[in-house]
Amino acid sequence: MARLARTPGLTDVQTAILETVREFADKEIIPRAQRLEHEDRYPEEILAGMREMGLFGLTISEEYGGLGESLLTYALVVEELSRGWMSVSGIVNTHFIVAYLISQHGSAEQKQRLLPRMATGEVRGAFSMSEPNCGSDVSAITSKALRDGDSYVLNGQKMWLTNGAYSSVVATLVKTDQGADTVYGNMTTFLLEKEPGFGQTAPGLTIPGKIEKMGYKGVETTEMILDGHRVPESAVLGGADQAGRGFYQMMDGIEVGRVNVAARACGISIRAFELAMAYAQQRRTFGKAIAEHQAIAFKLAEMGTKIEAAHALMVNAARLKDSGQRNDVEAGMAKLLASEYCHEIVTDSFRIHGGYGYSKEYEIERLMREAPFLLIGEGTSEIQKTIISRGLLKEYRAR
Repeated sequence: MARLARTPGLTDVQTAILETVREFADKEIIPRAQRLEHEDRYPEEILAGMREMGLFGLTISEEYGGLGESLLTYALVVEELSRGWMSVSGIVNTHFIVAYLISQHGSAEQKQRLLPRMATGEVRGAFSMSEPNCGSDVSAITSKALRDGDSYVLNGQKMWLTNGAYSSVVATLVKTDQGADTVYGNMTTFLLEKEPGFGQTAPGLTIPGKIEKMGYKGVETTEMILDGHRVPESAVLGGADQAGRGFYQMMDGIEVGRVNVAARACGISIRAFELAMAYAQQRRTFGKAIAEHQAIAFKLAEMGTKIEAAHALMVNAARLKDSGQRNDVEAGMAKLLASEYCHEIVTDSFRIHGGYGYSKEYEIERLMREAPFLLIGEGTSEIQKTIISRGLLKEYRAR
């Protein structure tokens, strides 16, 4: 396993962070993950350790109390956390996207007020675009914010909020009437602040309850109901003059989110490979370990190769974004390949385990329920192909 998914060119600080997180995953996450996942219980003890390590502020500038690390460092940390349990990485992923949005697009006041508390994990972030009848087609959102003097009144129903209950600030995309020619110029991102918990957590803002899921348990996924929720114009991400810029801000956040979904897929793939390797060397048939049978050995070779390919694409996409370049195509490629390969690798590991893989006593059963989520999270594979093809056609336009 140590030979897989190595990343050349890391600093001593990056290497030390990753070694610490890997040790934490081995000692604190993996031994607890099965029990907590089967109980669908929020991992409070694990989260306390992550706060202590400063992971909630990993990418937040030192000016605001964070560690000021890069997207690459964060993605590699997510890979390690997901190797332990994907739900743990999900808790920090949406938090990270919101911190990134505030860092890149927030007003000075929003940065000063929110980022220091986000860096410690005291304030956690959630991210909301989807609605019951709107997923990939962002232009179809119906939630609205109507101006009323120097404030806005929000109404609508949002869906699929990771950290919906435990968060204190939700970056939320809704429609506003900016008079723009396109629907994308009539969308605004608001930073909605609330109390953590379920029920009415702010006037006109309700988190009804947890959505039951086949996998990705422990971390809560919720709806959010907005019914006359009034916010000042200062709640617009970036301040009042950034109304109408919400779609473009959110797409910037989605690019980093896709890198992190790719990292999650790499982490799960590595864990599935570890489990397959261990089982294939222990299980014996026809007088020898099944790893010595060519059919199994070839599967292991393919699994390892796929992990290396996905990891390399993920690292490239992160480094491009860190350099200040657009990475929509590369992030889409990384997310597409890593999530599809993850599904294949986990399935092959499941097959190597045979009947035992179907037992809840074995970890691979959990991974079989978690891997499919990555095929749809932060945009389906089909959406990634659309983004990639459009980018390539633009780059290679026929003359």
